[in-house]
Amino acid sequence: MSVEILTFGCRLNAFESEVMRGHAQAAGVDDTFIINTCAVTAEAERQARQAIRRVHREHPGAKIVVTGCAAQIDAARWSHLSGVTRVLGNVEKLQAESWQSTAPRLVSDIMDVRQAAAHLIEGFGTRARAFVEIQQGCDHRCTFCVIPYGRGPSRSIPMGVIADQIRVLVGKGYHEIVLTGVDLTSYGTDLPGSPKLGQFVRRLLAAVPELSRLRLSSIDPAEIDEDLWHAFGSEKRLMPHLHLSVQSGSDMILKRMKRRHLRCHVIEAADRVRMLRPDVALGADLIAGFPTEDDAMFADTLSLIEEAHLDYLHVFPFSARAKTPAARMPPLPMAERRARAALLREAGARRVAARFRAMIGRQIPVLAESPDAGHAEDFSPVRFSTPVETGRIVSATIIGADERGLLAGAT
Repeated sequence: MSVEILTFGCRLNAFESEVMRGHAQAAGVDDTFIINTCAVTAEAERQARQAIRRVHREHPGAKIVVTGCAAQIDAARWSHLSGVTRVLGNVEKLQAESWQSTAPRLVSDIMDVRQAAAHLIEGFGTRARAFVEIQQGCDHRCTFCVIPYGRGPSRSIPMGVIADQIRVLVGKGYHEIVLTGVDLTSYGTDLPGSPKLGQFVRRLLAAVPELSRLRLSSIDPAEIDEDLWHAFGSEKRLMPHLHLSVQSGSDMILKRMKRRHLRCHVIEAADRVRMLRPDVALGADLIAGFPTEDDAMFADTLSLIEEAHLDYLHVFPFSARAKTPAARMPPLPMAERRARAALLREAGARRVAARFRAMIGRQIPVLAESPDAGHAEDFSPVRFSTPVETGRIVSATIIGADERGLLAGAT
């Protein structure tokens, strides 16, 4: 075993894990486990701690490097865990020289970071999809969120640099690129001329015509600019899949979260994108049991799933994070938070099951990420009845559906 990485959290972490893998391998790092942590919820941190204990128990001689947002926020807590030999900050983990050093701990003052660095990943194993980071950090201060303390202020990577990266990846056979960041819709505010995300997307697609598919990770429904709306309506290479950072369907809770949108803005965004792309699939992040959420407020969130036609849900019971205003608000019992999260997940499962059933009989393009499975343009998971060539976009006829996704026969 040379380097093994255990990644928790978002797509940006997945991207950064591959950057670290490349740096560590180039530096000759061996017999090392890298734990890339997440700080979004207490559960994510618990799972990372559990993973560290398991690695130390099963591989007592291996080195353990801990990094990611949780490690950035509280390095001392992680460095004291048995078996941990090193803690790296979110900036340092992406620097090649950090992996050539034997220093026991490198954690930066992330709030002083003002420039994002571009990192090119040479490969993603056998994946046909690549993540590309275009933005880091967040300037907003939602009352429940600790991520700005782990990622720092918003900073962007110029479009030309990203286009060069994507050309290399496409040349290596990647058909789909997923643009990642902490707060994608804040892209460009720190760049000359303050270009917005929509301008970036349109220029990128024009600059890399050989790219087959472009997909966005989570975006803020209140900050979708007109260029991005235009791109959704006119550019078929921009995938009909939009994941919205919704969090709640109650205006009162959204205000207490210090979000930048209201319930009506989510519905307006959902209606507008469906008008532009009738085949679109909408996803959403939802928090269940935020402090002070009563039955009526929760009902507003539950009903929003149907009203906005939200299909793919990421549901989290509220988790109080140290240093955040929400941690000082009167909490709901954990049992109530979990019960409400279960109801939201059930509603999401019903919607996505109906979406899958409606696709039976259709012929659709699917990106084959393995001989047996891939994803449709709307990100529906697809399983092939017979093996196909990995890395190709195949035409597939949907012949069935279950709770795991679509079953298809390649043609």
